Amino acid sequence: MEPRLHAMELLSNSMAAYAHVRANPESFGLYFVLGICMGLLITLGLLVLRRSCPPRPPHSDSSDDDGDDDDEEEEEDTIDRVASESLLPSTELPAESPGALNVFASAEELARAQRLEERERILREI
Repeated sequence: MEPRLHAMELLSNSMAAYAHVRANPESFGLYFVLGICMGLLITLGLLVLRRSCPPRPPHSDSSDDDGDDDDEEEEEDTIDRVASESLLPSTELPAESPGALNVFASAEELARAQRLEERERILREI
């Protein structure tokens, strides 16, 4: 008897809600638009929060007993990262000669170029 009573209550509430919406379409439209706006504002806030808070670099504790598992996980993470970044355009850096000029404007650009070169070498080895 309980499921039938619950079903009747649900049907009754649904009919009452439909009757209210039919009687007041403006308020239904207002609440619908307010719900959409609130969802968009929450989404915008989360996007701003994600953009303003950079992800934390993974830390490794040297006191872990299961260091072998961490090494395997780090290696898999590195391979995944390298594979995802392999879609970036690759540039070959010429071998350094004694009279070569440093064409990079900053140490960050030089370090980034060296990391890219190292990743390309790893990908070739794989």
